[in-house]
Amino acid sequence: MSNADVMGAKKYVQSLTLDTPLNEGLRNSRGMLPEFDGVAEVWFESEEALIAGMSSVEGQKLSAALLEDEGNFVDHSKSSAFIVKEHELS
Repeated sequence: MSNADVMGAKKYVQSLTLDTPLNEGLRNSRGMLPEFDGVAEVWFESEEALIAGMSSVEGQKLSAALLEDEGNFVDHSKSSAFIVKEHELS
């Protein structure tokens, strides 16, 4: 069983920041803060599905293991996490 199955996730995406002058140009032209190394997205069917997946015994064990692993590559004091709802524009 995969981690996504344990927590009830539909999809997991990692988007890593490119090393390109375009990022510096965007940042400078808008007076923005430096970019993050990347973004990770975990997709769920609903907020309720997220809560259910992470409330199970298996989900809680996985959450603890993931938090420990994140300590190897994520500086939480300089990171952000948030729950969103996608609004597709046509």
